Amino acid sequence: MIRVLIADDSSFMRNVLSDLFASAPDFEVVGTAPDGSEAVKLVSRLKPDLVTMDVNMPIMNGLQALEVIMESCPTPVVMLSSLTKKDADETIRALQLGAVDFITKAGGSVSRIDTIKDEILEKSRNAATAKVKKIINNDNILGKKQEAANLKRINILERKGATVPNRGITPTSIVASRLKPTAHVTATSRTSSILKQHSSVTEKLAKRENPYLKMRSAHSSGSSGGNKLIALGTSTGGPKALQYVVPKLPADMPCGMVIVQHMPAGFTKSLAERLDDISQVKVKEAEDMEPILPGCVYIAPGDYHMEITGSGSQRVISLNQKPPLAAHRPAVDIMFDSVAQYGGDVVSVILTGMGCDGTAGMKKIKEAGGYIIAESQETCVVYGMPKAVVDAGISDEVLPVQNIAEAIMNAVRK
Repeated sequence: MIRVLIADDSSFMRNVLSDLFASAPDFEVVGTAPDGSEAVKLVSRLKPDLVTMDVNMPIMNGLQALEVIMESCPTPVVMLSSLTKKDADETIRALQLGAVDFITKAGGSVSRIDTIKDEILEKSRNAATAKVKKIINNDNILGKKQEAANLKRINILERKGATVPNRGITPTSIVASRLKPTAHVTATSRTSSILKQHSSVTEKLAKRENPYLKMRSAHSSGSSGGNKLIALGTSTGGPKALQYVVPKLPADMPCGMVIVQHMPAGFTKSLAERLDDISQVKVKEAEDMEPILPGCVYIAPGDYHMEITGSGSQRVISLNQKPPLAAHRPAVDIMFDSVAQYGGDVVSVILTGMGCDGTAGMKKIKEAGGYIIAESQETCVVYGMPKAVVDAGISDEVLPVQNIAEAIMNAVRK
C-alpha cells in the first residue's frame, strides 16, 4: 500500500485527487494540505511514501516546501504543474531540488484530472519506489552557481577586449568590483550612470550566445578530442543528475554533446536555460538542422526525436516527430542509433531513469567501438536504464554521478 499525502491550495483538486487515489487498490490517502507549510508538518508527522505537490500555493509555495522536505525528511515528491512558462521554469527547479517527477495539469489550476488519471497513478507508483536520499557533490558545484555565471560573464568580457582584474580574485568579487564602486568612494551621479550602463552591458553579454564558440569550431576538429561526440540519455531523476555532470564540463570542451531527457514539450527549454546558468559550456534546446559545435550541449526538445547526421566537424542535429518509441518521444535509443555510425568517436552516457531506453542503441555503439559510461546504483534515483546497460555487459565504466563528467572528459581526450 502506497501512503500518499496531497498538497494543493484548491479544495476541489484535493478532493478530486483523493477520490482518484482512493479508487486504486494500492493507494491510501493519509492526509491533505492546503499550503506548503502544512505539507511540511504533515510529512514530518505522517511519513508518507509519496507526496503530490502543487507548484503554486500560499504561505509556503511548492518549491519552498519541497526544499524543506528534501532537507529534513527526504520523501518521493511528484509535482503538479500547468503549461505556462513560469510554471515550467519552477517545475524544472523542483526536479533539480529533488522532486522525482511531475504531472502537467490538463487545463489550468482546476484541470480535468479524469483525462490524465492513468498517468497520475503510473507516475505515482513509479515515484514511490524512487530513492531520494541526498547526493553529495564533493566539488560543491551547485554552491558555485553564481560564480559559474559570473565566470561566464568574465570570459565573454575578456574576449571582447575588456581588461579583467587579477584572476586570483574570485569571480564573484571581480564582477562586484566591475559593477559597483568601492565602499570608500562617493558615487557621483555620472559615476552611477556609468555603472548602470556597464551593468546593463554585462548582463546583455552574459545572455548573448558566445561568439568564441563559432570562431573555435573552424579549427577545433583537429585538436585532442575534436572529432569526438558525447551522447547522453536519461529519464526519471535526470534533471537533478544533469546538475552534477554538465556544470563540471570545461569551457574548452573540444567537442559537442547531445542529450535526450524524457520530458514533454514546454519543459526542455527551461531545463536547458537552468543548466546554462550554472555551466561554463553553452547549453541550449536543440534546433533542427543545427550544427554541433565544440563546447556546446544540446538538449532534445520535448515531443521531438533527435538524430545526428553528417560527419566530422559537420555533424548536424535532425529533429522529427516520428512515432514514439516505447512511449517515448524523444527516445534515447533513436539518438544512440543515429550516433553509432561514428564508432570510436562516440562517448555514450546513460544516467538514472525508469525502464531500458538506450540499451539497444548502446549495444550498437559498443559494437562500433564507442565508449560506454553508466551511472552506478548508489546515486541513481531510479536504477532502471543504467541497470539494463550494466546487465547487458557493455559498460566500460560504472560510476557515481559526481564522477561522470571527469570520466567523460578522460574518454574524449583518449
